[in-house]
Amino acid sequence: MPPSEKLPVKIKYLATAAKLACAAALAVSAAGPVVAQNAAAPAAKVTAATPAPKLVVVISVDQFSADLFTEYRSHFTGGLARLASGVVFPAGYQSHAATETCPGHSTILTGNHPAHTGIIANNYFDLSAARDDKKLYCAEDETVPSSSSKKYSASINHLLVATLGDWMKVANPKAQVVSVAGKDRAAIMMGGRKADELVWLVPTGLTSYPGVALSPTAQQAGTAIAAAIAAPRPPVALPAECGSHDIAIPIGDKGATVGTGRFQRDGGDFRRFMASPEADGAVLAAGAALRQARKLGEGDTTDLLILGLSATDYVGHSTGTEGSEMCMQMLALDRELGDFFARLDATGIDYVVALTADHGGHDLPERNRQNAWPAAERVDKALDPDAMGKAAAEKLGLSQPLLYGDGPFGDMYLSKALTPAQRKAALADLVARYRAHPQVEAVVTGEELAKYPISKRSPDVWNLMDKLRASYNPQRSGDFIVVLKPRVTPIPESGLGYVATHGSVWDYDRRVPILFWRKGLTGFEQPNAVMTVDILPTLASVIGVPLDMNKIDGRCLDLLSGPESSCR
Repeated sequence: MPPSEKLPVKIKYLATAAKLACAAALAVSAAGPVVAQNAAAPAAKVTAATPAPKLVVVISVDQFSADLFTEYRSHFTGGLARLASGVVFPAGYQSHAATETCPGHSTILTGNHPAHTGIIANNYFDLSAARDDKKLYCAEDETVPSSSSKKYSASINHLLVATLGDWMKVANPKAQVVSVAGKDRAAIMMGGRKADELVWLVPTGLTSYPGVALSPTAQQAGTAIAAAIAAPRPPVALPAECGSHDIAIPIGDKGATVGTGRFQRDGGDFRRFMASPEADGAVLAAGAALRQARKLGEGDTTDLLILGLSATDYVGHSTGTEGSEMCMQMLALDRELGDFFARLDATGIDYVVALTADHGGHDLPERNRQNAWPAAERVDKALDPDAMGKAAAEKLGLSQPLLYGDGPFGDMYLSKALTPAQRKAALADLVARYRAHPQVEAVVTGEELAKYPISKRSPDVWNLMDKLRASYNPQRSGDFIVVLKPRVTPIPESGLGYVATHGSVWDYDRRVPILFWRKGLTGFEQPNAVMTVDILPTLASVIGVPLDMNKIDGRCLDLLSGPESSCR
C-alpha cells in the first residue's frame, strides 16, 4: 500500500488525481488564487449595517441527519467545526413527510414545501402521461421521446417555484449562479432555472443538461474526476476515532457483512466511488475550480455557489449510518470542507455559508436490533403495490394493473381505467388491506389531505396529517398514501445493494442540522425547531434580495445574537 494511503481519513483523504487535477484546472483558469493583503486580519463584527457578502455558499450534505451531526460534532476539527462555531440550528427539519432526495433539495433554496414546489417524491406516477412508462423521475422531461424513468432526459420542468438564484438574477442580472453536485436532482433543484453553470457527477466525470456544453474549466475538472474514477483504490486506514464502530454486521443469507469497510474499490467502479469521500472531494474541487474561473465573489454584486455533497447518502444506503464507513465519511467530510474553506479564505472574499441536508436517515435493522431498537425489521414483500393491487383486483373482478406505486409505502395511484363505482370499491378495499397490515402505521387518502390546511405550527409538534399535507400536491400526489411504522425499513432484502434508507415521516428522517457561518458573525446556538424552507428568506435578507413572501412558506431566521436583527 502506498504510504499516502496509510494516512488517517481525518488527515487527508482525497490526495487523488481528482483533487490534484482540479487544482491544476484552477491554475490554468487564472493566474492563481487572489490572496487579499488583509486576509489574516481580524474580521469586523457583523451587524445589521454590515454590507452584503460578495459570495453565498450553500451546501447540502445528502442524508446528513441531525443525529449524525450530534454524534460526531465533538470529533470535528475542520470545516464542520468551523460551521458549528457559527449560528447553529441543531433542530432543523425537512418538515414534510416525503423525506427523499428530490423533495428535500426542492425546499432548501425555494423556501417552499413540496406541496408547492411540486416535487412530491423522487419518482411519482402520471397515469395520463403519453408514454408507456407512467413513472416520472422528479428531474426529467418526459416529453422527450427517448426519456424514461430509468434512462431519462434531465430537466427542471417539474419544479414549480423559483430558487434563490432565480430571485438573485431578477434583482441583479449580473449575479452569477453556479451549482455543482454529486446527483443531478441536487444540482437542479437547488440551482434553479437561471444558473450560469449547473453540473453533476457521472462515470465520465461531469455532465449537465442534454445539449449543454461544459465550460473549459468543467471539462478539465471532469477529465480529472474521470481519471480518479478509473483508478483502483486500496483500503484506507481506520482512524482511531472510528475503532468503536468497526463491528461486522451480518446481512442477508450469503455471509455478507457491513460495518468494517475501508472504501476499497476496483478501477471504474462508479457506484463505490460515489459511496466514498472521493465523491465529495471531487464536487468540492470542481466547485472551487469553477468559482475561481468565474471569479465568483470578486465582482460588484453577490454571487451564489451551490454544492451538493452526496457521498454520505451513498454510504448510508450501502452500509448504514453507524458503522466504521460512516464514521470515516464524517471525518473526511469535515476535513474536505476545511480544505475548501481554506481555499476561499485565501482569496479574502467576504462569504457566507449555509449548510443543511435534504433529509436524515436511520441505520439498517440488523444493527438497530443489536442496539436500541429490537423491533426494527425489514418490510414485508406483501406490501408491494403490485401484490396488493393484484389481490384487490382478483377479489373485485377488476382488470390489472390496478395499483401503481414506487415501493411499499408513499403515494399509491389507482388505474385511470376504473369507472367511478369501481374506483370507490377499489379504494375502499386497498385502504382496508393496507391498514390491516401490522407494519402499517396509517393510510390517508388524497381527498382527506386536500381538505387539510398546511400547518403554520412549529415542525417539531406536527402531527401525521401536517407532515403528509406538506408533501401533498393535488396534481401529482397519489390517491392514497401509505405510512409505515417506525424503524420498518422499506427494503425487503439486505445484501443486494442498498441495506438502509430513509423516506419516512419519522423524525430520524426529518431532522437535519441548519448551520450558518460568516467571518465576523457572532456564533450562537438556537435550540428551537426551524425548517429548511427558512433558509431562502434568511439568505435573501442577508444579501438584500427582495422576495414576494406570499409565495414563500418559510420565514427569515435572525442570525444576529444582539438586539439588532438580520431580518429586514
